[in-house]
Amino acid sequence: MVENNTENLDPKVELEQQETVETQNVVVEETAAPVEVDEFVAPAKIAKTPKAPKKVVAESADFDWDALVEEDKGFGGRTKQDLESLYEKTLTTVQEKEVVEGKVISMNKREVVIDIGYKSDGIVSLNEFRYNPELKPKDLVEVYIESLEDLKGQMILSHKKARALRSWDRVNEALDKDEVIKGYIKCRTKGGMIVDVFGIEAFLPGSQIDVKPIRDYDMYVNKTMEFKVVKINHEFRNVVVSHKALIEAELELQKKEIISKLEKGQVLEGTVKNVTSYGVFIDLGGVDGLIHITDLSWGRITHPNEIVELDQKLNVVILDFDDDKKRIALGLKQLTPHPWDSLGADLKVGDSVKGKVVVMADYGAFVEIAAGVEGLIHVSEMSWSQHLRSAQDFLKVGDEVEAQILTLDRDERKMSLGIKQLKTDPWQDIDTVFGVGTKHKATVRNFTNFGVFVEIQEGVDGLIHISDLSWTKKIKHPSEFTSIGSEIEVTVLDIDKENRRLSLGHKQLEENPWDVFETIFSVDSLHEGTVVELFDKGATIALPYGVEGFATPRHLVKEDGSQAQLEEKLEFKVIEFSKAAKRIILSHSRVFEDEKKAEETAKRKTQAKATNKAVKQVKENNAEKTTLGDISELAALRTQMEADEQKEN
Repeated sequence: MVENNTENLDPKVELEQQETVETQNVVVEETAAPVEVDEFVAPAKIAKTPKAPKKVVAESADFDWDALVEEDKGFGGRTKQDLESLYEKTLTTVQEKEVVEGKVISMNKREVVIDIGYKSDGIVSLNEFRYNPELKPKDLVEVYIESLEDLKGQMILSHKKARALRSWDRVNEALDKDEVIKGYIKCRTKGGMIVDVFGIEAFLPGSQIDVKPIRDYDMYVNKTMEFKVVKINHEFRNVVVSHKALIEAELELQKKEIISKLEKGQVLEGTVKNVTSYGVFIDLGGVDGLIHITDLSWGRITHPNEIVELDQKLNVVILDFDDDKKRIALGLKQLTPHPWDSLGADLKVGDSVKGKVVVMADYGAFVEIAAGVEGLIHVSEMSWSQHLRSAQDFLKVGDEVEAQILTLDRDERKMSLGIKQLKTDPWQDIDTVFGVGTKHKATVRNFTNFGVFVEIQEGVDGLIHISDLSWTKKIKHPSEFTSIGSEIEVTVLDIDKENRRLSLGHKQLEENPWDVFETIFSVDSLHEGTVVELFDKGATIALPYGVEGFATPRHLVKEDGSQAQLEEKLEFKVIEFSKAAKRIILSHSRVFEDEKKAEETAKRKTQAKATNKAVKQVKENNAEKTTLGDISELAALRTQMEADEQKEN
């Protein structure tokens, strides 16, 4: 066997055999089929693979073994160092922590194998390519070298980190060049979506997703779409992208073609794109037009969704557009005949019609008597009442009413209606129903400084003058006596049929108490009163039987010299009474002043009586013996009496 023969060989022969074995190993490695890394077979095992026995070459005396050792010619005439140098030139010089470009070799459900030109390939997780679902072998991608060789001898790469390092430059470049880029929509956020662009989280506003309003944002999550960078905030490193910009660019050509063919009166088919409170936006195939709410229907509507709904296809007519044809006004109702044109020819002024209140205003109500045909009932035509009121006091939206046609203009398409004309005018027989002296219940409607306006029944109003409210109370304003909306009893004092006015009274329902007061509050009579009101010119005094009197400041002075106070009870004397003017003038100071005068007068009368008696006695007893002293005494007494009389006067 070969193994036994090699034991006795010369060292040179043994070296030759070893080189022959190595050469065979190289040949085996080059010709062997590729194997997986885990199935790699060691050279020692390959050497034991059965093969044809080799011949042992006998030693030749002329063979130069030294030259063989010094110069190895076993590599096609090239030295080992030459081959190593040639091999290293085929490899790329790379370093850890740098970004390089690589080619996708293969990929599976979890990993992507990438060749960066190094002696071994790198592995990248497939999750890092979620934004690019179209990735395929031979695509060029950028990767970040995390490690040239880990514990298992594997090179570790990261595409995500490479994108992050290059992303900011790429985003700025995309904005400058108006480049279309791809992004992966990660999730929703307030007002839009978050998009992964080159590893940067960019913001996609909801209004920039599509040219039409988006009703379901979630349908875009986890999708990869094309975008344009529209705004970059370098200070906060914020990026805003738009998908709508791409669509608009595509639609711009369509718009130009459609707009160039637009004409007023042209009928086109469109799709309801959006519904607002003021109108409907219609997509005409790349160009939007607006149907204002007033052009949707000949009749009144509160909201466009009563007529149309989203995605509905409609025929519309072009009403108008601006010079640039960027704003297009459309109409829907114009495709149907105007209701006024189909209004009955026999309808005339004076006819009664029925309808529904569709709009209310302070000045009146609009009643729809047919679809698109309306008439106005002015507030003055709702009631025979002359009292100013609002239309809302009579009608409300949705009421079914019957009215009479007052005016009819078919050319102007206008109609005025009236309700009160269907009722009897209460002023026709006012004398018999509301004659002078008749008593009625009325409702207070309004106040003025001079009286109260009341309504006896609808269409019959009257005025109660402030002086006809009470016999006894001094009323400065009607609100002191009654309130708006209250009921009050009245009697008719006068009728002005021509001007449709009634003069009413309230106090006349009772007898005039001043006929009785004339005997109770006679001049110089005394009564207890209470000061209920004080002012500069005097005070109001409350007397018995609900009567009020008046006292000037001079007559409010008390006996001690002080002034009467509010709510103070004092005794008063009537110094003036006027039945016609319903006025009582009082005085408190005259009470004690007159008492004092009476006492002085009585005293003087007593003194005068005593003097007269003494004079008479002197005359009788000393008629013949009158002396000069007696005459002097009588003269002094007479002077005293004259002085007393002057004081009294």
